[in-house]
Amino acid sequence: MDANITLYLDTRREKSNGKYPVKLRVYFNGLAKQYKTGKDATEKEFLNAYISKKPRKEYADLKTKLKAKQDHAEKIAEDLNPFSFEKFERDLLAGEGDKWNVCAYYSRYITQLKEEGRESTASNYELSLKSIQAFRTDKTGTEDNILPFNEVTPEFLTRYEKWMQQKDKSITTVGIYLRPLRAIFNVALQDGDIKIEVYPFGKRKYQIPAGRKVKKALSKDNLKTLFNYKVPQNSYQEKARDFWFFSYQCNGMNVKDIIGLRYKDIQGDVIVFNRAKTLNTTKSNSKPIMVPVTDYVKRIVKKYGNPDTDKENFIFPIYTEGMTELEKLRRTQNFTKFINQHIKNLAEAAGVTTDISTYWARHSFTTNAIRSGASMEFIQDSLGHKDMKTTMTYWGGFEESVKRDISEKIMDFA
Repeated sequence: MDANITLYLDTRREKSNGKYPVKLRVYFNGLAKQYKTGKDATEKEFLNAYISKKPRKEYADLKTKLKAKQDHAEKIAEDLNPFSFEKFERDLLAGEGDKWNVCAYYSRYITQLKEEGRESTASNYELSLKSIQAFRTDKTGTEDNILPFNEVTPEFLTRYEKWMQQKDKSITTVGIYLRPLRAIFNVALQDGDIKIEVYPFGKRKYQIPAGRKVKKALSKDNLKTLFNYKVPQNSYQEKARDFWFFSYQCNGMNVKDIIGLRYKDIQGDVIVFNRAKTLNTTKSNSKPIMVPVTDYVKRIVKKYGNPDTDKENFIFPIYTEGMTELEKLRRTQNFTKFINQHIKNLAEAAGVTTDISTYWARHSFTTNAIRSGASMEFIQDSLGHKDMKTTMTYWGGFEESVKRDISEKIMDFA
């Protein structure tokens, strides 16, 4: 069934110019939607320009403009196979040339991410676009928001990688910035706006470098030293340590999930939550993570928790009700920075390490759980991984000394 597209005059509210907005009305599969055309008309003008088959001379120009709007919409609908309102709206609202413009695709997707409340992911895409635009400006002197898909060739990407390295950026950073670009290409390919021949990624083309991820983890001895090290009472280091070990105790729960916990998530002797990181990518197969409420967890909740334990309240008063996703992102970033800064100072003072962050808590939990005999299935369940492949990357990234220690323990039959 094809979409039916007509123009109509929306006479519900007269504008200050004494006219009414002309809108597109699109019917498809029993559903009707309206879209702005940017054109206004009086009832008389609309009747004579659009309804009349042979308008008088003074209405001919308006008829031409209105027909162009309708023809443009009908051409978009005709090219969609199958038709969907989502794709129709995207193409209707896109400017001329946006379909082949990488920057325009980035901008639309960033807007979509923000509308979905995914501010952190939107920020990653913004950084990716900014870096690619900076490279293009540096190499060509072109400073605009137009980058045709067909200009992003394997050679372009190879030059970008070398340029990044000249800027003292790591291979890992190159990968972080290019994966969003690859995702943009995938969307454009799926939308039918580019051909597979233009796609620059893959075998015998350009392959995004993957930095070797060595999982940072503290041994049990180092954990004991850090946990028991004397710090001034109520110092920043004490608070940072408390939350670092809260993360460690809670299966390596990340900071965003910690401060997003509500009292209703404490269900008896367990905390039940879904990882915010995967909430948008595993909606159909979202599996909650369960964390035992140990004495340590109880102590931290009592020490830092909101005294109002209403089930809908955040446990830790870092987020507040009514915050936007952007405000939550800023709070998360600031609190993560606070923990990282002060746990690093504490670890250095304790002689444990000079390089530690909240990232280490997750891998310390994983490493020590495996050292203690936990199965990969237990680790998968504890970390909230959808499949075992993701869990196995943790093993693949362990330092060789960790692998050796675990391998030796499996032969310890005493």
